Order: sequence, then structure tokens, then C-alpha cells
Amino acid sequence: MRKLAMVVLVATLCSAAWAEGGKRRAAELERIQAAGRVMNEIMAAPDKGIPTNILSDAECVAVVPSLLKGGFIVGGAYGKGVATCRTAKGWSAPAPFRIEGGSFGLQIGGEAVDLVMVIMNERGMRALLSSKFKLGADASAAAGPVGRHAEGATDWKMRAQVLTYSRARGVFAGISLNGAAIHQDKDDTRALFGHMVSFKSILTGVAAAPAGSEPFLSAVEKHAAAAKAAEQGQGQK
Repeated sequence: MRKLAMVVLVATLCSAAWAEGGKRRAAELERIQAAGRVMNEIMAAPDKGIPTNILSDAECVAVVPSLLKGGFIVGGAYGKGVATCRTAKGWSAPAPFRIEGGSFGLQIGGEAVDLVMVIMNERGMRALLSSKFKLGADASAAAGPVGRHAEGATDWKMRAQVLTYSRARGVFAGISLNGAAIHQDKDDTRALFGHMVSFKSILTGVAAAPAGSEPFLSAVEKHAAAAKAAEQGQGQK
């Protein structure tokens, strides 16, 4: 009788864990779809999106759909997102992360905003691969320029490893987000991949993209390729 009770208990716990894992995976896939929509909607208006010469040179792109501001942490933010980096085989599988704290250069009450981070060079990429870093400390961050093409007079390329943008009420603009801590979300990683995979393995292309990654990866790949083509066309004029 006792053995039967133990079997029932173990089966119940396994069933509950499986159900919880299924819910978390579904939530992560929904977040991946939302991140893809954010990229598509932002780049649908080139005059108000990420400039082509920034996106064409980006090492990594990270998107946080519906970042919560003000309410969770006073003067700060909390949210979950996904990141992808360029590899020799194309863009990497999406890596789940969470972002906490930080001070926005523009405070908009407690509303949710979409956050986009563009990692511009190897140093910024190394900070992201560490799976735990702070914007403004481990990697310099600046509000990214907006428009069809970032003017050469700007110093964004010299001073920032990470360019940050936010979208609220349909307005997309560069925004300061210094002090925000970015960590790999291990629970969401396990849910998405079925087991724990390091941030570095995901973002360097060692881990294959799991089913359901397409909405985000295809959006980043499409717009980065279009930006590269536009820059090459600009250089031939």
C-alpha cells in the first residue's frame, strides 16, 4: 500500500512538473512571436525605425516585448525577452533572458513599452555572452538614433556597445537605459530547449534553434539582410 502511494505521489508530481513546463514553453513561444512582431512593425516604417547602417552592422539583436516600467521597481523596469547573434551559419537560436532595474532616460508612468537592444561590436557581444551583465557598467549603452540612415556626425559607433530603443503609444525612439541588469532566464531556457543550455552555446550557434523560433529569427534575418543590401546600394552610388 505504501509503495502504491509513493508511485501515485511521484506520478502526480511528474505530471504537475510536465504541465508547468508546458505552460512555460507556451509562454516563451508567445514571447518569441511577439518579439518578431515588434521587429516587423518597427521596420515597416524605415523613416522611424532602426537605421540601416546600424542594423546591417549589428552583432546581436535583443527584444523585450511589453517591458514593464515603474510599477515593479520604482524608477526602473522588469521584463523578459529573447536575443539572437550573428554566427557563421546565420542568426543563432533565440536565447531567453530577463532584464531588471535600470533608469530610463524618459519616464512614461507605469505603462509597458517594447524594448529593442542592438549590440554593435565584439565587446558588447562578449558582455551578452557572459549571460549576466549591467548596461552602462559591463557594456556601454546609449540611446540609439532613429531614421533611415544614422548620420556620420553622430558618435554612437565610438561610444556605445549597446544601442537601446523603446516604443510606446506607437512612438519609436532611442532611449537611455543605464544600470539595467540582464541575466539568462534559466527556467525559460529549459522550457524552450527541453534542457539547460548555456547562453554562450545558444548565441554562438552551437545549439540548434528549437521549433517555434521562426517568427523572431526570420524577422531579424529579413530586416538585417535588407539593411545590408541598402547599405551596399548606398556605397555604390
